[in-house]
Amino acid sequence: MKNRDFAAGLVGAIDAPAEPVARPSRLGMGVLAGRGNRLAELASGSLVNRAIELVDPARCRMWHGHNREYADLSEARCHDLIESLKAQGRQEVPALVRRVRDDPDHDYEVISGARRHWSISWLRSHNYPEFRFLVEVRDLTDEEAFRLSDIENRAREDISDYERARDYLRALDAYYDGKQTAMAERMKVTPSWLSRYLDLARLPAAILGAFASPHDLGIKHVTQLKPLMKPADRAARVEATARDMKATRESGAGGALAPADVVRALTAAAEAPRKSGRPSSAAAPRRSGTPVFESAGGKPMLRVDAAERKGVTLTLLPRSGASRSEIEAAFAKVLDEHWS
Repeated sequence: MKNRDFAAGLVGAIDAPAEPVARPSRLGMGVLAGRGNRLAELASGSLVNRAIELVDPARCRMWHGHNREYADLSEARCHDLIESLKAQGRQEVPALVRRVRDDPDHDYEVISGARRHWSISWLRSHNYPEFRFLVEVRDLTDEEAFRLSDIENRAREDISDYERARDYLRALDAYYDGKQTAMAERMKVTPSWLSRYLDLARLPAAILGAFASPHDLGIKHVTQLKPLMKPADRAARVEATARDMKATRESGAGGALAPADVVRALTAAAEAPRKSGRPSSAAAPRRSGTPVFESAGGKPMLRVDAAERKGVTLTLLPRSGASRSEIEAAFAKVLDEHWS
């Protein structure tokens, strides 16, 4: 009996149809599951859905709050980027833009990426018409656009301290009601760091004119120039010297000085002239008729103390604020006169 029951159970097991194993469809595992995972990632914030497009740069305008002087861009200033684009055959890093609705001539405005826009435009007009402008489209307020542009450009060396400083000064009133502390907090910087840039942007136009280009000015120069602006008589002497330096440079009588030489000359000009008493040995000749060479700032920089058969004695006056090129030119005149 036991053997009969065992055999019947065995046959039943063989004849009984096996229950199908439930398998997910290929569509469910592929498209639908992938879409669900992407939506879940978007909802959790682990994935950001951004629109990347290739567009005609002519359909893009510069945002009014852009922190770079677009008019100052040139083939020379963008040379490295142009060569990189040629080598890659395309633009690798998208510029940040937002859509515009009120301009029939433009579809976007560039928040960050002026050099990329200029370079792509230049290439398209110089035998590379296949290049397109790669952009990432964002929906931003002006204040958000300012901070995003600043974050992207803060570490770049191809944007000058002066451009950044001017942008900060504009943003201070435009977005933060003139409150430096609130602006520094939103930018995640210290108030003292921000203050130095604002000081640079507030330098008088006469001081900026002493430099071959305001883009030559750096934050390191502000700590030297700001003390020269007070009191009023001190500032007046410095600005007068700065205007003279600009006039000399533009007339062709003197070449463009290095920024450090300009700062030295302005610092020397800040010293008040002596009203009475005998001049110090560092500021006047030792005897009447002694030839003295003056710097562009009007300060004695080289004095010929003696010119005899046995030799020529000179005194170099290092506190004159003169540049090295001015000193060398003065030495050359002495050599021309006394060297046989």
